[in-house]
Amino acid sequence: MVFIYIGVNDVWHKATSGTGTDADKFVKFYQAIINKLKEKNIKVVLCTPATIGEKNDNSNQQDGDLNEYSKQIRNLATKNNLSLIDLRKLFVEYNIKNNPENKTKGILTTDGVHLNAKGNQLVADEMWKLIKAG
Repeated sequence: MVFIYIGVNDVWHKATSGTGTDADKFVKFYQAIINKLKEKNIKVVLCTPATIGEKNDNSNQQDGDLNEYSKQIRNLATKNNLSLIDLRKLFVEYNIKNNPENKTKGILTTDGVHLNAKGNQLVADEMWKLIKAG
């Protein structure tokens, strides 16, 4: 079983250094990874990118791009009949409930991107559900 959990740097680095991946190329590369894994009869699980900034009011700089890349990953999961862990949705919902001060970091991340213990546990719990299910 392989979990594909990519996309944050593709979005983040577009804004910070101009080296990210445009959405059309991202989808093509992502599909190529899926194809290679499926050829080897490996069970594939797709994960949407979680967060770049933890504000809960859609005002993080990359919210739009993260939402678009997540939409594309959801579409790939449907198209390829694959399991999906929608981390984007989970992180947004968690921050709406647990970030009343609308902080940019410190809820599920250390810096708005890299996961802290709570963020890692949230991801691990979701992955574990699918691992147990086989």
